[in-house]
Amino acid sequence: MARMFNPPHPGETLREDVLPALGLTVTEAAQQLGVTRTALSRVLHGHAGISPEMARRIQAWLGVDRGGRAEVWLRMQMDYDLWMAEQRPLPPVMRAPDRAAG
Repeated sequence: MARMFNPPHPGETLREDVLPALGLTVTEAAQQLGVTRTALSRVLHGHAGISPEMARRIQAWLGVDRGGRAEVWLRMQMDYDLWMAEQRPLPPVMRAPDRAAG
């Protein structure tokens, strides 16, 4: 069943909420995360997803107590990716046959 809402790309949350709350520029945040400004900018603008490595960096950067848990960022990315996939028609798929146990 398709979801009825469009979850935000997690980069949007970083760009619109996290960076302003911390008073950081993209360059400063990239330095703190240990990534290039370009790599972070691609995430912030939805051109790249949150990878497990980036999620681990965010967790180390923000801390679990400030919303940095890696699993949360990866779940946000998965929700976004799945919603985007659900917007496209699924190519023909044959259902796997039922097999009798035994």
